[in-house]
Amino acid sequence: MQRRERNRSGSFFLWLQAIVSIILMIVILMLNMFPVKYLALAALVLLFLWCITFTSQAVRKKKGTSGKVYSFLITCVLLVGTYYIAETNNMIAAITGGTTRVDKMAVAVLEDDYAQTIEDAADYNFGIQFRQGGDNIQTAVTNLQEELGSDLTVTDCGSVQDQAAELFAGNVDAIIYNEAYTELMDDAVEGFSDNTRIIYEMDIRTEIKLGGGNDASLTKDVFTVYISGIDTYGEVSATSRSDVNIIAVVNPTTHQILLVTTPRDSFVPLYGPDVEQGAMDKLTHAGVYGIETSMATLGELYGTEINYFVRLNFTSLIDIVDILGGVDVYSEYEFTTGEESGCIVEVEEGMNHFNGEQALAFSRERHNLDDGDNQRGRNQQAVITGLLKKVISPTMLIRAGSLMDQVSKDVEMNVTRDQLNGLIRNQLSTNAKWYIQSVDLTGTGGKDYCYSASDQLLYVSYVDEDRLNEIVELTNIVEEGGTLPEGEALN
Repeated sequence: MQRRERNRSGSFFLWLQAIVSIILMIVILMLNMFPVKYLALAALVLLFLWCITFTSQAVRKKKGTSGKVYSFLITCVLLVGTYYIAETNNMIAAITGGTTRVDKMAVAVLEDDYAQTIEDAADYNFGIQFRQGGDNIQTAVTNLQEELGSDLTVTDCGSVQDQAAELFAGNVDAIIYNEAYTELMDDAVEGFSDNTRIIYEMDIRTEIKLGGGNDASLTKDVFTVYISGIDTYGEVSATSRSDVNIIAVVNPTTHQILLVTTPRDSFVPLYGPDVEQGAMDKLTHAGVYGIETSMATLGELYGTEINYFVRLNFTSLIDIVDILGGVDVYSEYEFTTGEESGCIVEVEEGMNHFNGEQALAFSRERHNLDDGDNQRGRNQQAVITGLLKKVISPTMLIRAGSLMDQVSKDVEMNVTRDQLNGLIRNQLSTNAKWYIQSVDLTGTGGKDYCYSASDQLLYVSYVDEDRLNEIVELTNIVEEGGTLPEGEALN
């Protein structure tokens, strides 16, 4: 009787391990990330582990508890592995294929206004403008009229700056605007944000139309990725100014990567679907017209086609770095930063180990640097390089679960799932050594009138044409299969 019970329990563990092993292989296959040789190795390992259990429970005459304990532990490990691989699948699905732009539209009144809801303001005179993002304004007006069941009384103010001025002058009772333009209004009217109150918000979602390659293009063809860092909380796909503007020119056959940082205040000609082509403006303002405008503007500037983007909430850098256990970052200079946030960081010339708050303070600093915004861009490149080195190191494996959860919240890209999986699969198959060179566009500070603020003199950085030509030459080297002169090995 006892022998029969032992046989049953042994068979149970044998079948349980077999089922979990099969499920794990199915999940691995669904991930579609590993080369065939890795898949075959995984199948052989699972089969070998199951054979040990089979030998201990079905072949040996004495079916001791040690075999059952072994099978139970192996099954638990396989279940954990299945969970994390499934989570990886979910994370990749969450961050890839981003094709939607979110414009957050708002209705604002003065702080001491009577209206608390949009219904209270139904008979107000609303200030609007169609020069910047006119389609979104029209959609917002139409949606409000449908919600209120009546037509709105509107006054065309000409520009977002005029909207703010007209509201404070009392010529309109409320304004309808894109929240991405808030900084422009703050620049035009002192105390705009502090003395107004939003009584209604709506999201307008627009399909981003960008060209892209096929599923194998990231492993065979040169491609350029726009890395946009926004310095706000909230939905990462929301239209916003971009404080971090980096393009990565990648050659997957020569394994060369050129990182190019363009300072946010660079005075450049804008290109894109919602702007006057060639109009001069600060680069950071391109972001308020949508990420595709930033991409088109940088593509024209450097003479390269940008079809892919990675957008991240740079404030989330704190959590990502902490999950990775900190990051090692090389600094060209010694300086102190973090006074504004209260996280004082004494940065040393050379290698520094930063936690999340320290890395963010280092990335933001410009006032304590002789080269200001230009050096800030180089520091941001140094942080990204440190993160890339940490991510491809073995230590990432023990932190993979937490990292994937954070990344899925704060990162978005229009690279497809199959493209990303193919790129990872190719790297695992070749174990190629990548080389990276970081450069930055420099300029001279001054003041000028911008497309987004045509009646205001704003601080801008006039592009150094010689430096621009140097970067274009480096871009051509990568695209034509050459070797970067100062490439640094990533692995």
